[in-house]
Amino acid sequence: MSTLQGITLDGRYRLQARIGSGGMSSVYRALDEVLQRQVAVKLMNREVATDSDQLERFRREARAVAQLNHPHIVGVIDAGEDESRPYIVFEYVEGETLKDRIRRMGRLPIAEAVAYAIEIARALGAAHARHIVHRDVKPQNVLLDEEGSAKVTDFGIARTLDEEGLTADGRVLGTTDYVSPEQALGHPVTGQSDLYSLGIVLYEMLTGEVPFKGENQVAVAMKHVREAVPDVQAKRPQASAALAALVDNATAKRQEDRYANDAELIADLEDVLAIETARAGEATGEVTSVLRTLPLSTRRRVPFWLRHRLAAVALVLGAAVVIAVALGWLAATRTDEGSGRVVQAPPTPAVHQLLLCQSCAHDYNPDALDGNKTQNPGQVGLAIDGDPNTAWQTQQYYDGTLGKPGVGIYADARQEQMVREVRIDTATPGWSVVVYARNTPPDRGVFDRGSNGWTETGSAPVVHSTQNIVLNTGGTRYRYYLVWITKLPPGQDSVSVNEVMLYA
Repeated sequence: MSTLQGITLDGRYRLQARIGSGGMSSVYRALDEVLQRQVAVKLMNREVATDSDQLERFRREARAVAQLNHPHIVGVIDAGEDESRPYIVFEYVEGETLKDRIRRMGRLPIAEAVAYAIEIARALGAAHARHIVHRDVKPQNVLLDEEGSAKVTDFGIARTLDEEGLTADGRVLGTTDYVSPEQALGHPVTGQSDLYSLGIVLYEMLTGEVPFKGENQVAVAMKHVREAVPDVQAKRPQASAALAALVDNATAKRQEDRYANDAELIADLEDVLAIETARAGEATGEVTSVLRTLPLSTRRRVPFWLRHRLAAVALVLGAAVVIAVALGWLAATRTDEGSGRVVQAPPTPAVHQLLLCQSCAHDYNPDALDGNKTQNPGQVGLAIDGDPNTAWQTQQYYDGTLGKPGVGIYADARQEQMVREVRIDTATPGWSVVVYARNTPPDRGVFDRGSNGWTETGSAPVVHSTQNIVLNTGGTRYRYYLVWITKLPPGQDSVSVNEVMLYA
């Protein structure tokens, strides 16, 4: 295969060196001559560019990854075609692959392996929230940047759960060292399949080797179907029983025995990271970074003296950030010469969006006069799927009034979270809303308020097409957050909730 080093695509991306290749495409480090920055360019090989199926799969990768914006996913910058050869431009990650690190080090430190698994799981969670399944999770597709952070890449065989796949029945896509049993058998692939593969990657990080070997790929794939993954503690006795149980659950053969969704796996990984850090008595590298992102209740599993050390490091870093922000503010608020006008830089938000599992939304209709306590339960997932073009809709009230205190939809954050803001997107603006929160599971038949029920945290008398509601939780973390509709829009007989996003 000849190299294209030195050519310029569309007069902008000059290919400098080939850094990877496969049967369908080659990846080059390139210079974006417009912005003068390094990028990675995936260029479809000319010999397969005439294959309509392969061409569509390549274009689909660009569409899929372009939807994703997450710190642990390699982002798409641009896409195009040059002389009938499609290409995709990604951010360039300087560093090594996770596979390179395993080959170089053998078994990774236990807490480090768990920290990387958390970052990968969070990336997959962001993809799954948009109904995108990676289908080829392996350490070769995880890049470690210069700061040690993991970034998932190569969604080349990814597809959404909503579209018809291009793969012939029974054909296995993905690397068989990490393939899920259902994928090996040619059965439908879901987000759980990615989580199985992540469980195998975690096993390899802990033991330095993949669990199954065989004479060929088919033999390995059949072992994933028939044989249990070996006990992690047999290969790595220092691993905790909690970690060994997590690997067993993630790699169970039957999907109903595995983690149901990303949130369940991430919660257990976070608990295990705290346990393993406490057992090690220290935290270094990426472990330190990930520990700072854990919920407070989980961080408390780490010994006080170690938490104190982490807090001290964070304080020093925070002070540096404050100084930098202050200097930037002084520069941004300087008076324009000759105009006397003060230029004020917008504040940087200090919140991040919570990733909700696909089954974390629930309809809520406790005051139904007809005894029907449901409100289109089959649609609730559409309000948290990341797609503003889909929606959960209330029942229709033909007289233009609810005729009851309210109706709503609530999100289960899976653990107590300090949510500071709720964003609502709606195609039927003009309705009124109150946001409530609580920690005990709601009784679907009763709208209860008070110390053990719903607590009001914010409201909007008139909801706009995009409505941000700042919450006042009084410093309390809550697990359940309710969007409670109290009034229909003028002239409308129902309300559409296209997206509910929680920011902590």
